[in-house]
Amino acid sequence: MSKQADLPLLGQDEACCAPMVREPLGEADAAELSRMFKALSDPIRLRLLSLIASHEGGEACVCDLTDPFDVSQPTISHHLKVLREAGLVGSERRGTWVYYWVLPEALGRLSALLETPGVPAKASA
Repeated sequence: MSKQADLPLLGQDEACCAPMVREPLGEADAAELSRMFKALSDPIRLRLLSLIASHEGGEACVCDLTDPFDVSQPTISHHLKVLREAGLVGSERRGTWVYYWVLPEALGRLSALLETPGVPAKASA
């Protein structure tokens, strides 16, 4: 069973952070969100998050996450640890393997922060 199903999704009104266009970030929110963005700034970690999120059932075994990359298994494990410590993925050991799933509330926080409701898109000069 996917761990994603057990986690509540935050509605727009329940998100912790208002979009930046409505009010400035507080210090604590900025520190936490910057850890998430920093974790996602690495191409391997961004791809790992995408692979996990798109994996059948919403979770992936670490054994399924090593082949798409030209790096060692310990390197993949390091990147997964960074994603976990940033609060972007959850994990659970099952026997020999560790399974990972995306934490939807974390992605919701990032998405809510970047929303620009009611702000018309400006044409490029």
